[in-house]
Amino acid sequence: MQEDDSRLEKKKMGLTTQIFIGLIGGLILGVVLNLWIPHSYIRDDIVVDGIFYVIGNGFIRLMKMLVVPLVFCSLVCGSSAIGDTKSLGKVGGKTIMFYLMTTALAVTVAITVATIIRPGVGLDMSSIETGETAVAEKVTVTDTILNIIPENPVGALADGTMLQIILFALLIGVLLAKMGERAELIANIFNQCNELMMEMTNMVMNLAPIGVFCMIAKTFANLGFDAFVPLLKYMGSVLLGLLLQCLGVYMILLIIFTRLNPVKFIRKFFPVMAFAFSTSTSNATIPMNIDTLEEKIGVSRKISSFTIPLGATINMDGTSIMQGVAVVFAAQAYGMQLGPTGYLTVIATATLASIGTAGIPSVGLVTLSMVFTAVGIPVEAIMLIMGVDRILDMVRTAVNITGDAVCTTIVAHQNGDLDRNVFNRMEESNG
Repeated sequence: MQEDDSRLEKKKMGLTTQIFIGLIGGLILGVVLNLWIPHSYIRDDIVVDGIFYVIGNGFIRLMKMLVVPLVFCSLVCGSSAIGDTKSLGKVGGKTIMFYLMTTALAVTVAITVATIIRPGVGLDMSSIETGETAVAEKVTVTDTILNIIPENPVGALADGTMLQIILFALLIGVLLAKMGERAELIANIFNQCNELMMEMTNMVMNLAPIGVFCMIAKTFANLGFDAFVPLLKYMGSVLLGLLLQCLGVYMILLIIFTRLNPVKFIRKFFPVMAFAFSTSTSNATIPMNIDTLEEKIGVSRKISSFTIPLGATINMDGTSIMQGVAVVFAAQAYGMQLGPTGYLTVIATATLASIGTAGIPSVGLVTLSMVFTAVGIPVEAIMLIMGVDRILDMVRTAVNITGDAVCTTIVAHQNGDLDRNVFNRMEESNG
């Protein structure tokens, strides 16, 4: 049994290494294509927008294919495993409060950093690369709450409406726990479906190195580095805000609530962050996140299978940081003064906008239109930052899933479901 476990660990570490190789290899090839290979039909249409696009987006589609059934089955099993409604409400309440608190802190950090660096001051508007962007409709708080309740659960599953799926799954899980032996057959079916989805996820994950290689290569082949020049201060502000949130706010909270070593935590969790960086989708990291928390951090799966899918839906701290900096950047570029009321509006709107945001690439640009509208900034200002958003999207996704993991670890500790022996033993065995 121990030999099987050691082989499994080697296999997982081998896959992680392959993903890193794919990421670095794709980056190098993308830069080479961008800087030294002239534009041609073979380079652009066949290689970059043909082979790389099909394989990279094919991998993302496979991961998205898993999201709804994986989240649904995982939440049903997780909520039923927690047991009674009181315990579930306690865990859920702590998780949601923590997510909202860290999101509000993230926006505050972003606005503070952007106000100090002032990225939009002196911007040459004519040098900005522009493009089209989608516009999100402004949704009131009452509509946001009502939209959580599905009128048709099957329709919610078909459309991938995550908040409605989460509520429906939680209700099923709670009732399965309450009914006990009377619903044992259904509970077993959900457990087997959950295991099936985990196996399917492992199968798809074996393709991750190839998918990551193609996505990164395409990104850097198409992203002209000239676009960075007028937006370096904006990028620096976002990256600094993300760094402060990830290595500052999260690690301080981890120390305060769990007393775990933050350096060890980051070292163990870094492969998940790298995978999130390469795919730019929080949803794709759900299975890897849950596995890493259980096997390296010591978090019980009954907690993580509830909090991680929930966090991938409502906890978008990295996206909120981008939105906070983008608002200040655009306001300065247009010569607008937001004032204290405007900043408070940004904090509140960005926090609410993160709830129910799909964990897929570049969705933050769509919800950003809602934040811009709330403070009177022209929605067209989003076009100012589209040229570099792909790179920032990769980094903020890594921050998003790190926030989910830190929250899960804290909640597990407070619930008595954190095994410190696993955390320490794994560290020793990894050297």
